[in-house]
Amino acid sequence: MADFSIPQILHESHTDETGRRWLQALPETAAGYLDRWQLTIDGPPMHGAASLVLPVRRTDGEPAILKLQPRNDENEGEALALRTWNADDVVRVLEDDDETATLLLERLNPRTLDDVPDDVEATRILTGLLARLCTTEAPKDLRTLEAVATEMVASAPALIPQLASPEEQQLAKSCAARVTELLAEPGDRLLHWDLHYDNVMAAERAPWLVIDPKPLAGDPCFELFPALNNRWDDLLATGDLARAIRYRFDLMVDLLALDRSRAVGWTLGRILQNVLWDLEGGGDAIDPIQVAIASALDDPRT
Repeated sequence: MADFSIPQILHESHTDETGRRWLQALPETAAGYLDRWQLTIDGPPMHGAASLVLPVRRTDGEPAILKLQPRNDENEGEALALRTWNADDVVRVLEDDDETATLLLERLNPRTLDDVPDDVEATRILTGLLARLCTTEAPKDLRTLEAVATEMVASAPALIPQLASPEEQQLAKSCAARVTELLAEPGDRLLHWDLHYDNVMAAERAPWLVIDPKPLAGDPCFELFPALNNRWDDLLATGDLARAIRYRFDLMVDLLALDRSRAVGWTLGRILQNVLWDLEGGGDAIDPIQVAIASALDDPRT
């Protein structure tokens, strides 16, 4: 079996029976792919939120990354998406096993857009990449925003009352109403679904490349939320957060040439999605940043 330590965060992420079984089998699973693709481990293990990432080298010495993860609805089609987009914008897939969602990827530099000090510059770079990704039509048989949003709207009435705050219940209901209005035109572009600053990495062959998509067929307006939900630490204690959120939102909408009303609506849909996930996990409140985003975008100045 492969000789490495499993990062503690993966034990914390995979706590159900299926996850524990996956972790228990992980050394043997890794060894199987190291043998199958003729790889040697080339450094300490790394991780994503739910994946093990092993630096490896191929037989010709090429550095690569072996990404092991439990197959689920989110990572299904990851290799397909990366191969469908223009290779100049995304990490290159060297090998993949669709049955297990295991990937062998080109190795990138450890620097991400989160390391760019100026958040406006980082947002411009991210949005430039997003603009190119969103021109691509989604492959057939990929899961759709229509299906995801329909499920959200259906489950919202039973879950929203679990919010402790009546004001937050009303906010969640407003989000559900906006999503319902947009369901007639869900879109057909290939979406990344999780394009935040840590999912854009520096590379030798290009300044920045996109990694870790959660592929979805839908409206590009659904893509803004991850960039709005991050990099606010310096503003949390000030009174400038709402204005900064509106500025970043306007910047992305303008660079992507999106319909502003639809962009607001689908961003509220992303907030609803997160709220429902939290409620299903036993939570009873909306994340304060997401409350701030919803409030800022609902401002007449937006």
